[in-house]
Amino acid sequence: MQTGVLRVLRATAASWWRHRELRRTGQTALAQQLERKAVLRDLGYLKQAASLPNAHVICGEGGTFIHLGWTTVSTFAPIERFPLATLAVARGTPFIDIRPVTDVIAFANLPRVARDGSENHDHSDASRAVLLTTCIDTVEGLGARILNDPRPRQ
Repeated sequence: MQTGVLRVLRATAASWWRHRELRRTGQTALAQQLERKAVLRDLGYLKQAASLPNAHVICGEGGTFIHLGWTTVSTFAPIERFPLATLAVARGTPFIDIRPVTDVIAFANLPRVARDGSENHDHSDASRAVLLTTCIDTVEGLGARILNDPRPRQ
């Protein structure tokens, strides 16, 4: 693991208000223990983001989400203020920026991305699951920006 990644994760964990308060009240050992747990958890998220077929980061007006199959990590902040998501994108996880999308009705009616990397056309449109690449094709048509595009070059 790169030292820069660990440095960012440690700094993020140390900046949490609860950890700062524990340090202020003299409970340094507990703060360090909680920070280590947070760093290890976030490293696990980064490993999942790198290995799962449909893992992706999506950012819109409502916040930033890291979709990792059955797990979602989110914040109300934009990606610029979510270091874990920024690290995942820097390490190659596909990023869908939907902030430029103006047709929210069309976006809301899109099928969800399949959790396990397989398409599911057996259900109605509301519960239909598609591949990440299919989703990217659709949202790009609505005006979304894509980084680390997993689609094969044409």
